[in-house]
Amino acid sequence: MYREGQATAIQRADYSAPAYWIDTVDLCFDLDPAKTRVLNRMFLRRNPEVPAQPLKLDGDELNLARVLVNGQGTSFKIEGTQLVLDNLPDAFELEIFTTCCPAKNTKLMGLYVSNDSFFTQCEAEGFRRITYFLDRPDVMASYSVTLRADKAKYPVLLSNGNLVAHGPLEDGRHFAKWVDPHRKPCYLFALVAGQLVAREQRILSRAGKEHLLQVYVRAGDLDKTEHAMNSLMHAVAWDEARFGLALDLERFMIVATSDFNMGAMENKGLNIFNTKYVLANQATATDTDYSNIESVVGHEYFHNWTGDRVTCRDWFQLSLKEGLTVFRDQEFSQDLAGEASARAVKRIEDVRLLRTAQFPEDAGPMAHPVRPDSYIEINNFYTVTVYEKGAEVVRMMQTLVGRAGFARGLTLYFERHDGHAVTCDDFAQAIADANPGSALATLLPQFKRWYSQAGTPRLHASGTYDAQARTYTLAVSQSCPPTPGQPPKEPFVIPMGVGLLGQDGQELPLQLAGEAAPVPGQRTLVITQATETLTFVGVDAEPVPSILRGFTAPVVLEFDYSDAQLLTLLAHDSDPFNRWEAGQRLALRRAIKSIAATAYPAGATALDDAYIEAMRSVLRHPLLDAAFKELVLTLPSETYIAEQLDVVDPQRIHAVREAMRAQLAHALADDWQWAYETHRDSGAYRPDPVSSGRRALAGMALANLCLVAQGSGPSASSGQASVWPGKAYQRFKDAGNMTDRLNALSALVSSGHALAAQALPRFHALFKDDALVLDKWFALQAGAPDRDGNVLPAVRQLMKHPDFTLRNPNRARSLIFSYCSANPGGFHRADAAGYVFWSERVMELDGFNPQVAARLARALDRWTKLAEPYRSAAREAIVRVAAKPDLSNDVREVVSRALAD
Repeated sequence: MYREGQATAIQRADYSAPAYWIDTVDLCFDLDPAKTRVLNRMFLRRNPEVPAQPLKLDGDELNLARVLVNGQGTSFKIEGTQLVLDNLPDAFELEIFTTCCPAKNTKLMGLYVSNDSFFTQCEAEGFRRITYFLDRPDVMASYSVTLRADKAKYPVLLSNGNLVAHGPLEDGRHFAKWVDPHRKPCYLFALVAGQLVAREQRILSRAGKEHLLQVYVRAGDLDKTEHAMNSLMHAVAWDEARFGLALDLERFMIVATSDFNMGAMENKGLNIFNTKYVLANQATATDTDYSNIESVVGHEYFHNWTGDRVTCRDWFQLSLKEGLTVFRDQEFSQDLAGEASARAVKRIEDVRLLRTAQFPEDAGPMAHPVRPDSYIEINNFYTVTVYEKGAEVVRMMQTLVGRAGFARGLTLYFERHDGHAVTCDDFAQAIADANPGSALATLLPQFKRWYSQAGTPRLHASGTYDAQARTYTLAVSQSCPPTPGQPPKEPFVIPMGVGLLGQDGQELPLQLAGEAAPVPGQRTLVITQATETLTFVGVDAEPVPSILRGFTAPVVLEFDYSDAQLLTLLAHDSDPFNRWEAGQRLALRRAIKSIAATAYPAGATALDDAYIEAMRSVLRHPLLDAAFKELVLTLPSETYIAEQLDVVDPQRIHAVREAMRAQLAHALADDWQWAYETHRDSGAYRPDPVSSGRRALAGMALANLCLVAQGSGPSASSGQASVWPGKAYQRFKDAGNMTDRLNALSALVSSGHALAAQALPRFHALFKDDALVLDKWFALQAGAPDRDGNVLPAVRQLMKHPDFTLRNPNRARSLIFSYCSANPGGFHRADAAGYVFWSERVMELDGFNPQVAARLARALDRWTKLAEPYRSAAREAIVRVAAKPDLSNDVREVVSRALAD
């Protein structure tokens, strides 16, 4: 158990350079699950720019056996978790011998055992659980690592860098020595030992240099590594082609483990991955899995430069590597998608994640800037703000300097800072300096408010047409709500993509007042003041404005569109994002109106004929991409609807959205049948964007047809409608890939049809030996639409299932998180049982894995917006967790900030 006291917040303003530098680190491991011995020899020297002071090394749950300075015994002290040495020479060798117990490391931070193999996770502060060290990212050293272990049990011994020696030892043991040619911070250290097999591929760089790529997995999973390897090869080639960044090691390794708190980790040359983001074949992985693997493999590889070669000075600069690398992996996926429609789908998916996860974070108790000013537990700041909003900040830089200008800036960044630990300011300065005269260079001090100010800016716009003057004027203002510790906000730099459509939907040329000639197509205007006015001249009739095209800034756009304007944008806008956004606004407007109605009886209809016909037009459109259609026809989520309301009644939102879903299913029943028959694919499986889009639309159609069969009305009573659940069950049994199989199963579960009770155990029997597929099985049931409070009892029963374990993060996320964080209709119960369940699981998880517990704790971040009785019950549950006497700092920070909201 962890009895951590009330920790003091760490402040960014208090940063100071380390008192000592570590030049070299020589580590020797004798690996044993119960008692691993670690011999650490380091060469240190004083930092002459810092006043003389004792050396304080971080440690956590270590058994200290020996400390030598220049080969001699020395005095030392243990102060809390730190090893303190004083009266040291200016330069010296320090030897530390410790032991630890990886088998009991349930935090999965540091060195731990999973499935009889050794793994490490050192970011952010896990290296101190391996040996005493200056565990901070600005201390970069050269590492050599020797691993020794029983050869029969651990035939594969891996660490960072290049393998320089290996061979047998006495008593059936063997060793491997690895040397990393690049200096790195300790959080990028990695070690893997176990019974693993590898898929290997040799590649040639553009310069003709050969490299070895390896993907290591357990023996039975080797057939599921082809896509990961292909993704890695694509990432290596893309980074060299797009930015001139070549692979800088003889080999690059990926290793998969099923016990991992995160998605993956970019340790230099030895990336450790959650199996979820490595293993895939068509029988076990969905199209989404394939897409996620490509993205995450790319992300971790791109860290080789943006994170490894240039790293963070301190953890407040986390977005320096994460925001930049998310942007790079988004660009990678878009470039691989190829055609414009597939690129647009990827962009919409990224923005949808931002708006459903990051915007609520910006508006909640854990709101923080992209570059935070303080933290208690750094693990709590691996957030969508640092990652996804950070990526949007980088994207705005590219928008302001252009694609070529951004590439120049990145080149200058590496010329200046390769091999160093730097700040977000250093990155922004490099992009600006490489593009003198650009809007970014001119506005850089103001632009950097995106790093320092929390919250989501609101962009208010209104349009006025003057027929006599033939002008159209956009009045634009910006504001940003107060966030914890930041009541006032200064204006941001907001790039705003703008287009104007005629009433016939045709794109109009744009000419601002004072300009000599019109410019065809979209303009990107830069908003810098609290209030600005933009006047377009030569406009013959009142246009429909298309504002914030491509989502050029992470803001909330407020414009009082009429339904007619939105329908015009939905039908004609050349910008796919705003075309999708128009459909979302139409649906959201109807949802909010129904939620606000004083009475909303069962069977009420929220959707009018105009909306339904617009959706039919999208569904039947001969030129639109199937994946894009699926996005447009997906109603706004309950979470996103809730964020638009001042007071949230989760059950009312759930009832209204379910009614909208049913109404759309019935009204388009014939169209859904056409869509399913047209887009279902029985040919060879391909996970490319076009094929994936067809399967997504066919899956949506099948779900709606099953919903029709379960409902009431003429379309439901017809014999034709009643056959669809049976067809779905047959599709479930016969599917040649996991996407179609899971879509069919999901259609039965989401419609509540009795056949789901037959399909679910059949699915389990088919895939009982595949952990990742079982995660889907658990998640599907935990995320099912709640009917009469049936989901929570099912979740509690599933916790007793022989295949469920709370100690595996993937399995915990599949069941517990899917219920508490992704099923608001089931979680927010009037009897508070969902909140009681949440508090029980948070405290239980906190007993052995505080990092995962803290993630779950955030399911109630937005409790203050809830209507009664939910609000009081949620607060009571949070108070219950906060009162736990041995609560970890990870969870305590989250619940304390929630209660202070």
